Amino acid sequence: MTNPTISAATPPAQTTNSEIATSNRSLLSSSEGTTTVADTVVQKIAGLATREIPGVHALGGGAARAFSSLRERIPGATASAGQGVSVEVGERQAAIDLHILVEYGVSIADLASAVRRNVIGAVEQMTGLQVVEVNIAVTDVHIPGEEDDDRTPEPGRVQ
Repeated sequence: MTNPTISAATPPAQTTNSEIATSNRSLLSSSEGTTTVADTVVQKIAGLATREIPGVHALGGGAARAFSSLRERIPGATASAGQGVSVEVGERQAAIDLHILVEYGVSIADLASAVRRNVIGAVEQMTGLQVVEVNIAVTDVHIPGEEDDDRTPEPGRVQ
């Protein structure tokens, strides 16, 4: 006599959204306490992860890039890692919006896919938050030599 519970095939385990939410909750809260992640943390991680991808020239719109270039001229000041990045962070999830300037000749579709993968991986691995969306707005295309034309030549020290 065979036991029907043993001979019946068990279906493969499937992960449900509630299990994902539960697993994410356990990463940031436990019986010992709760961990919260600030918006600026996610913003900086996403900005740095975006800059790692070849073909991304800069982040931010025109005004943000102009302000950043002024800030870089101040001794000791550095560009903001979160420039061009806006985020919404909840208890278990994050949504990210990026504004990028791409290099001329790069496939925007391929670049966006690579940026999205890298940002999601970095934010989820470092924070434990589930990234629900990464929206990318391409604000401009960088053409090599274009910056050189806009600059006025600086006068020499000796005239």
